[in-house]
Amino acid sequence: MNKITVVIPCYNNEDLIEECLKSVQWADEILICDSFSTDKTLAIAKTYTDKIIQHTYVNAARQKNWAIPQASNQWILIVDSDERISEELKKEIQDTIKNSSNYNGFKIPRANFSFGRHLKHGGYWPDWQLRLFKKHKGKYKTREVHEHMLIEGEVGCLKNAINHFPDRGVAQIVEKFFLRYAKLEAKERLKKESSNLLKLVFFPALLFIKRYILKRGFLDGVRGFIAAFLWSIYIFLTYLYMWRWKENE
Repeated sequence: MNKITVVIPCYNNEDLIEECLKSVQWADEILICDSFSTDKTLAIAKTYTDKIIQHTYVNAARQKNWAIPQASNQWILIVDSDERISEELKKEIQDTIKNSSNYNGFKIPRANFSFGRHLKHGGYWPDWQLRLFKKHKGKYKTREVHEHMLIEGEVGCLKNAINHFPDRGVAQIVEKFFLRYAKLEAKERLKKESSNLLKLVFFPALLFIKRYILKRGFLDGVRGFIAAFLWSIYIFLTYLYMWRWKENE
């Protein structure tokens, strides 16, 4: 009842996966959910676990919902390949699942690192993530990107953080956030709203002001400016994709 399975979704993460796996070796089971990687990701993963499943990627929510029921243990911890579990968080998780009977899930603060440094302002800390939960009590709400976990029952909070290293260089930022995530975000938002000139002009600017000034991202120096500026570009591209697709129709 107190055993835990760490579920790690991945695809072509040979430069990240090993450090992630090292940080979760303490788990009772490590379940890799791979989207048919073509690099060395699986070869590296096989040195840490023999529980590897593969599934065609549609979106993150569907991928994780497909993987979770295949875990052997009651408790599930979702860890992305660019995240790390510290010794302090490991101990807190182990103590929590041994002594918790009132909660079916737990939010964990996530520390986001930008070019090697922890962002402590601008809305990036604490970046609460619901990642620890009982297998039959949690499910991701289907969304194209930035999926959300739904828990049946009460949810608690842990103190120690998941360390998140999303930046692997400028090219990776452009490919991941601007070419892939912004398109997925646009696809999701088109279900409820449309784009127009006002949104293209003002929404990115307002987001930058919110993160950099109102949420004091400027206290993180150059990295705080870069993070706020990149998010404003992300929102601009999201509404640009939305506008363009509607124009094409």
